[in-house]
Amino acid sequence: MALASGTSSTLLGRPASTARPHLAVSSSAASSIRFPRGGGKAVSLRVSSRPAAAAATSGSIAPAISLTEKALKHLNKMRAERNEDLCLRIGVKQGGCSGMSYTMEFESLAKASPDDSIVEYDGFAIVCDPKSLLFMFGMELDYSDALIGGGFNFQNPNATKTCGCGKSFATSKETESAASACNN
Repeated sequence: MALASGTSSTLLGRPASTARPHLAVSSSAASSIRFPRGGGKAVSLRVSSRPAAAAATSGSIAPAISLTEKALKHLNKMRAERNEDLCLRIGVKQGGCSGMSYTMEFESLAKASPDDSIVEYDGFAIVCDPKSLLFMFGMELDYSDALIGGGFNFQNPNATKTCGCGKSFATSKETESAASACNN
């Protein structure tokens, strides 16, 4: 597991001293990740996956949440239509026919909290809160412009059950237990 924090003064437009940690996982068969919490404590999650499940962006490091080229292209198009420098906040909430559903919205990067994880792709940032990341770690976001079934598609290795529309899912009891221990 590799946890890297930015040292460049240009990282996300913040001085190096205020840069947030970027989460990444090695492409080995099993990895551990720790999520920061207030009070100096951390919640740990052990993840097992096939090395080919997540696409590496550089070397052997794979992002916590990855984007396909189609998804990145469509997100950049949507952001350009708004003429604002926005990031994508992605998360999970209770609800949906399988128990949990995905949330996505554009927001200013300045609204990200210190506990949020930030993943960058060619100048586009994805922000995710620690509790949601427990349910989405290793997920790939894709986009399809198909007439039927088009839109954003979530390829989530943590989902044990997905509804027909693909926007609602269920996870294992281990993931739910780890998330309930997280106070964020």
